[in-house]
Formats: sequence, structure tokens, C-alpha cells
Amino acid sequence: MKHVNLLTLLTVLAFPAVMFSCKPSAQSQLDSVLSEMWHEDEPGGVVLVMKNDSVVFCKGYGLRCLSVSEDCTDADNRIDANTSFNIASCSKQFTAVAILQLAEQGRLSLDDKVVKFFPEYTDSIWKDIEIRHLLSHSSGIPDKRGYLTREQRVNGDELLSVEYLANLHELHFAPGTAYEYINPTFVMLGMIVERVSGMPFTEYMRVNVFEPADMSRTSYFDRDNQSLIPDMAHAYEYGDMTAMSEEHGAERSASKNWYEYDFGEETFFATRPDGGIYTSVNELVKWERALRHSLKNEDGAIVDSVFLKSAMQPQNVITGSVWSDYQNREDTWYGYGWFIEPGKHVIYHTGDNGGFKAYIGRYPAGDACVVILANRTDWDRYELKTQIETIFDLICSN
Repeated sequence: MKHVNLLTLLTVLAFPAVMFSCKPSAQSQLDSVLSEMWHEDEPGGVVLVMKNDSVVFCKGYGLRCLSVSEDCTDADNRIDANTSFNIASCSKQFTAVAILQLAEQGRLSLDDKVVKFFPEYTDSIWKDIEIRHLLSHSSGIPDKRGYLTREQRVNGDELLSVEYLANLHELHFAPGTAYEYINPTFVMLGMIVERVSGMPFTEYMRVNVFEPADMSRTSYFDRDNQSLIPDMAHAYEYGDMTAMSEEHGAERSASKNWYEYDFGEETFFATRPDGGIYTSVNELVKWERALRHSLKNEDGAIVDSVFLKSAMQPQNVITGSVWSDYQNREDTWYGYGWFIEPGKHVIYHTGDNGGFKAYIGRYPAGDACVVILANRTDWDRYELKTQIETIFDLICSN
């Protein structure tokens, strides 16, 4: 019999955990983080991670509705990959693609002056504002929508959003010289799509953007036909209910509770070109693939690569802006409908509307994509997306 070294045998027996342990998988690490953050009996969210052409993580947490209704029964109430969330300002990239399509077709130019499409704007401030300035939040147009009544905050539409522009007589800065993130300029872009194409904005988007990307379950919010949104999530916030208005429909006997916070309750911007899309993570995988095909001018492309690449390149520096603090961090830029952090090779957008909160990030160097959609706001988006980047090793620094 072959002799076994006694010291070796004792070492193996004494430290089996060290010798035979293995690091938890990236999937189990992320699942642990999300399970701790979003509990099964509360509003929650869904996270998807795509690397190369494969979905490597996709899981939903929590409930899409806290009250059972005709469109939200106990049987289908759990958040999953098909749950439709309002993605808020992540919608801006879709509007940008529509403008780029029209530019590709020669029906407009990004250098066109805005007054070409809005002759009703007669003040001299408009003479130097170009479409590219609207796309990159560099127009200098201030957000002076002023005081809105509660009714206007709840039910406001695109026309209300841009109503003040006809009487605007000053800019915050010369067009193209600074960054200020505002929503009405993307509403203007939606109106340009209508005026150039001759189609209602939502119809143009369905025919020319969603359908070519095979996004059949993606649509814009329609206050009169909310039932058209499949597996629709409602959004919530957690707070003191004693002072809440009756519109929230929550139990007011408890001082703190979850209350619904989307259309019909309080401020919820129901405008569409700047933030009105409802979609799911499964649908956004299709969008990511359509973007990849477009960047390579392959079958399935929805816009020429030259135009799309320009949208995903730094056009306007955000860092240090004195006009806006939204995403104002080190080495951060805006393209056309996307934020860009060149040093980290990250192209992304964020969205916030009522109780909805979203993040859609592209990581071209690692051929990856991360989508986070939630129907609650009490979580740190930057912290979570950074954790995901670390767990899945997505950041490629210079």
C-alpha cells in the first residue's frame, strides 16, 4: 500500500472549506443583492444582463400591482421579463432614432434651424438653434413652464409642455455652448417628426421604429387606452399617508404605506417623445439587437450606422455644467438621446417618472447590455448599476 503523508492528510481534513470552496456565480451574487433590496410582497423591479448575444441574467422581483383589478389578478401579478414599465426618459433614444431616420432619408438635416419647422416662433433667439442642439440638450432653451395646477400636473400633455415656447424671449446660453437637460426640447423633436413625416408621432414610431425592431409589445402611454399596455405595472412610493389626497386610493389609517404614484395620482408626465414608452426587458433585448444590427449595417438595421454612431458619441460635455446637475459627474457627456462616459466605455440613459425608475446601459467594449426597470424609487440606481458592472466585469477602463 502506498503511504500517505500524515501532515498532508491532516491538512486536507482540517481545511476542506478552503480547498474545495468556489466563488458564488455572478448570477447568484446579483440575485442575492436584488432579493435583499426588493421583497416579494412589495413593488419591485426586474434586471436583465446580456453579454454577447445571450441573456446571462434575467429575473423579476416583487409585484406589478398592489391591488387586484381586472387587468392585474393574483395569478399574473408577479413582476417578470414581460412586465411593462414606463421607461421615462430612456424613451429619448427612440425619438432620437426617428430623427436620425429622417436625416438619413434626406428629409431633414441635423444642421437645420428649428424655425424651419416652427415658423410660429418668431423671436430672434430661435435663429441659431439647430436640431442637433435639441438632441444634445445644448439649445440654451430654459424650462420655463412655470406654475402648473394639480390638474395640469396630472393630466398635462405635449401641447402644455411646449406652450411657453411661443413667448420665450431669452436663452440661458448661446446654442451649442453648454448643457442643460430639459424635456420640452424632446417634445419639440416629436413635433418635428410629425411635421416632416405627416404622421402622428406615435404612429410613425410604431411603423418605423417598433415594428422593424420586432417590438410588438412596446407602446406609448395613452391616457384613454391604458388597457392596451400588456402586463402593465403600476408605480408606487412609500410614505406618510395621513396627508395624502383621496386620489391615491390607499389606506389612510396607517401613517406610512405604499401609495400608487403614476398617471391619475400626482405629477406624472404623460408626454411621449421625452418619456412616454411602456415596455419590458424582453422587448428591450430586441431593441439592443436592432441597435447592434444598425451599428454594423446588417439585416435588421433600423438606421444607418453613420447616424447612429454619431448619436452614441460625445456631442456635449455635461461635467461641470452650471445649468443642470442631472448625471453631472466626472467624464460624462451627452450624445443624441444617450449619456456617455467615454473613460468607462458606457453608453446609457436613465429614467424617472412618478414611481417608475429605469436604467438602460450599453457596454460596447464588452458587448454587453444592462436593463433595470422598477416600479418604486427607493433604491440607488448608480449604486446598483455599479454593482452589476463589478459582478459581471463589464467596465473596460482606458
